[in-house]
Amino acid sequence: MARLEPLADQDIDDPFIVDRFAHYARTRGFTPNSIRTMARRPLIVKAFMDLNQAILYEGTVATELKMLVAAATSLAAGCRYCQSHMTNLASIYAVDDARIAALWDFERSVCFDPAERAALAVAFRAGTTPNGVEDGDVLRLRDYFDEGQVVEIVATIALFGFLNRWNDTLATTLEAHPRAVTEPILASTAWNPGKHA
Repeated sequence: MARLEPLADQDIDDPFIVDRFAHYARTRGFTPNSIRTMARRPLIVKAFMDLNQAILYEGTVATELKMLVAAATSLAAGCRYCQSHMTNLASIYAVDDARIAALWDFERSVCFDPAERAALAVAFRAGTTPNGVEDGDVLRLRDYFDEGQVVEIVATIALFGFLNRWNDTLATTLEAHPRAVTEPILASTAWNPGKHA
């Protein structure tokens, strides 16, 4: 059960926020409860939406890889809300279901190339507490990505560090749409929404 209820559009005074929420509904099929909860502080939700846009949808790292990095970070952190959201978003960006399901075994899976493995290793190690990233992990990452791309990958991890803490702390209720996408893709992992049901 959510520890703070998400706000409905009629409870939000700022038309800019309502318009951005409508954009999420059009592009994802729903507006995330996480940002509906955040909307109690308009400056925070606006800053978050801008940061999300800059990190996930700008730059030169493939969006598909950013989606996988975000999912891996959330898997490592244990936030099932974010795991489901990133499974859904990865599906929207045409990431093959087998690649999403193979994340737990990314080092051995044929679904990933060496560059992706390097990024996913950093994501999994950074998603744990305490952070498990070592010098060799970053050196391996730099074998495949330039410094700006390393910044994008680490920014994706950090963004989901925020979201994992936000959603697990508030037990944000998982929406029906991402849950319906996630359950069949992650069925082999016995995934369930946990506290986010």
